[in-house]
Amino acid sequence: METTNKLPIRYLLGAFLACVLMLPVESIAQRLPHRGGNGRAAPAHRSAPARQAPSRQAPSRTKQATRQAPSHNNSRPTINGGSRKSNNRNSTSNHHTTPSRGGHNKVNVSNNKRGDVNINIDNSRHTVVRSNRVAYTRPPYRYGGRGFYCYHPYYYHPFRPFYWGPVWHPWGYFVASLATTAIIISIENQKYHYDQGVYYVESNGGYTVVQAPVGATIKVLPEGSQTVTVNETTNNYYYGGTYYEKSDGGYTVVPPTAGTVVENLPEGAEETRVGDQTYVKYGETYYQPVQVDGKNMYEVVEVKQE
Repeated sequence: METTNKLPIRYLLGAFLACVLMLPVESIAQRLPHRGGNGRAAPAHRSAPARQAPSRQAPSRTKQATRQAPSHNNSRPTINGGSRKSNNRNSTSNHHTTPSRGGHNKVNVSNNKRGDVNINIDNSRHTVVRSNRVAYTRPPYRYGGRGFYCYHPYYYHPFRPFYWGPVWHPWGYFVASLATTAIIISIENQKYHYDQGVYYVESNGGYTVVQAPVGATIKVLPEGSQTVTVNETTNNYYYGGTYYEKSDGGYTVVPPTAGTVVENLPEGAEETRVGDQTYVKYGETYYQPVQVDGKNMYEVVEVKQE
């Protein structure tokens, strides 16, 4: 009877001890990572930080792009702007390059160059139209408070400058040296050099062609001079836009006389519009296009303030 009663107590103690021993094993088992079939830890708990990594790197890329943007924008104006400035400077330099002053005498005269030449020249000695003692039979053309007086009717024809040959040069033309045939003419302390119908003043290490000074006297008329009629009793001699009159010393430069008709005007003259009419202006002298005996000519105009 005693043996029967003690067995249950032993079993109960054994069961109790077994339960006590099983508790740490289950707790450790729960704390240990679960492993797959290959023996490596399952990434269930550590994969979450890996998935968040791209979100942490995204701000870094954004900041980098933002920092680089100003550098890219600043470099663009520097390169392109510098290129444009360089091209503009080259273009300006090309436009202001001084043309060669030698060679062919058919050149376009610069107004600035002509003005520089006349700085030390008495402009009162240049051409001013003289009145003709013959009365006008035609009413003047009036425009802008001025009257343009002529003896012939207005007849427009296009202006074409006449070429007087290789020895003649227009105003403003520069030569480095003069021929040995050149002579010196002094008028009121202004020295001119004359050669074959052309007048020069010394300038810039050479000689520049200027308007013939009124009062200059030469012994022989230039080759190719023409006789032009001023009125019934007076003739002038005309060459390259310059008028001469016979004098005791030879032939003296005189202003053009109103009503004088010439066939050709030189290079340097240009058409100018006055109201409804087109004149040709050479220096300060106006010429009206006319037709005489079926030939295109130019008449010296007398301009009066009215």
